[in-house]
Amino acid sequence: MTPPRTILITGATDGLGRALAHRLAAEGHTLLLHGRDRQRLDRTAEELRAAHGVDRPATLLADLADLARVRALAAEVRTVTDRLDVLVNNAGIGSGEPDGRTRRTSVDGYELRFAVNHLAGFLLALELLPLLRASAPARIVNVASAGQQAVDFDDLMLERDYDGIRAYCRSKLAQITTGFELAARLPAAEVTVNSLHPATFMPTKMVLRELGHHVDSLEDGVAATHRLVTDPALAGVTGRYYDRTREARADAQAYDPQARAELWRRSLRLVGHPGF
Repeated sequence: MTPPRTILITGATDGLGRALAHRLAAEGHTLLLHGRDRQRLDRTAEELRAAHGVDRPATLLADLADLARVRALAAEVRTVTDRLDVLVNNAGIGSGEPDGRTRRTSVDGYELRFAVNHLAGFLLALELLPLLRASAPARIVNVASAGQQAVDFDDLMLERDYDGIRAYCRSKLAQITTGFELAARLPAAEVTVNSLHPATFMPTKMVLRELGHHVDSLEDGVAATHRLVTDPALAGVTGRYYDRTREARADAQAYDPQARAELWRRSLRLVGHPGF
């Protein structure tokens, strides 16, 4: 049995994040729930308390389309807990509805899917890294996707021929690629960093609004993500990408040292972080 851990889940009020929170709460873990809607956050926290007989989880409100709010989120985490065993970067925007198929920008002026799916989690991980390292052994789990496309460094913000699917796939590969780079820069005994495609077209809001049907179950995605969060057999395993529970290969660009270094540099500059 995994000892109780303190776990932050972004995007915890719906879909995979909410279902994962229920499973982890039932196991006695201490949860920090992030969302961008106060009412849904409070409702989810109360559901967890009532369903599992646990203390009401801490709730953290932030719009990840605003990097200042991402920094404020990290600061709030540091005020509500003195340890963090796992960061689950789950919040994201799909390829279409309910967030639209046309090009949109974040508060900071960046292409919205790249900003939310990649830059927000990247900055949050960097901001929380001291707390994670102090809680070693800790884990970062990036909920990514099998939908991946190479990043175009000449059009990082997709200003030409915009397509929501292309934007989504590039943002998810960026998430995986910087996850690999972060893993390479950290001792695995301190913090591991792994990414996964949890399941295909689960019945989440974004999938049902865009496609109208699902393929895999939500339980499939929860099981795969839960494994990366808690499985003792994965202690010290880092810098990997998983398709559900099977180790897999991401798009080739994620393994290109030059592309990885370039994306790392660009991402640091875009989020205004000095790195380490």
